Amino acid sequence: MHRAIGDREFADTAMDEATAREAFRDMVLAREFDERALSLQRRGWMPGYPPFKGQEGSQVGAAYAMADDDWLFPTYRSNAMQLARGVPASDILLFRRGFAEYHSDHDVPNFPMAIPIASQIPHAVGAGMAMDYDGADAAAVAYFGDGATSEGDFHEAANFAGVFDAPVVFFCENNNWAISLPRERQTASDSIAVKAEAYGFEGVQVDGNDPVAVYETMRDALADARDGSPVLVESLTYRQGAHTTSDDPGRYRPEDEDLPEWRTADPVERFEAYLSEAGVVDDEFVADCRSEAEAELEAAIDAAEDASVPDPADVFEHVYADLPPRLREQRAWLEDYLADHDPQEMEF
Repeated sequence: MHRAIGDREFADTAMDEATAREAFRDMVLAREFDERALSLQRRGWMPGYPPFKGQEGSQVGAAYAMADDDWLFPTYRSNAMQLARGVPASDILLFRRGFAEYHSDHDVPNFPMAIPIASQIPHAVGAGMAMDYDGADAAAVAYFGDGATSEGDFHEAANFAGVFDAPVVFFCENNNWAISLPRERQTASDSIAVKAEAYGFEGVQVDGNDPVAVYETMRDALADARDGSPVLVESLTYRQGAHTTSDDPGRYRPEDEDLPEWRTADPVERFEAYLSEAGVVDDEFVADCRSEAEAELEAAIDAAEDASVPDPADVFEHVYADLPPRLREQRAWLEDYLADHDPQEMEF
């Protein structure tokens, strides 16, 4: 496992000062996003939300290691990673309100978020194999939680990646809980990283609350992947909040959970203290980051609220070149219904 913050001087890391400041800025933005999104959901602005507080260092550090043309295959908890890659906050908020996932015209190479557990991992391997066949100098990153490694999709994908030397990094955020199951209840392996050995490639662990260590680990893993050696990275972090807004972690997570302090420490506060001590940021910079994050989230919320309700008939587009008879009947029924109901006045 890469050495953690506090074990090294900042000058001895692979992250320069400008990158560190931007990474901290994105971690602050991610924290603001998470807190505002949770608040919005609680007042009925969106139907549900999966908090990621405590995982900002893991996701931002990984995103910063990716090249512009690397593809991310995310899950529903990857908001910090997507924000750090340039996906507008308003797009993510609109998705939570039922809109098309990529509402704006941004060109960030991200696959749509996977809601089913582990279903995006085979897609990442297939895309990586296609990149390899096309001779592209790029890699795919499959982002998932520790619970996904108990799904068949993970094992099938890892097997293909090992056999075909796919340029893929399997980025597993191990936050110690697969919904209500602690890690030791859903896998008997010594670690998540060790699972890679069964498929013939390397598995590594990293302190997921240290964005510098994650950045370094993912940078090395992506370089190996582009050379035809897939890697499984297990980022050890901690979900401070609930699995989703419909979850009550107090029913299953003990208050005296036996985890080391570095695993449960707040990554934003930890990184701020580290950079302040190194002279990379000061109080004025930190205050500016927080003000900018608040302003950006206010603008994103306004943009989401101002978005026009899409035509309900759009649900039939972009799936079939020629609609089959059953769907043509359904679209005709919907068009008749909409003739008597204004979509802009329908309850959302």
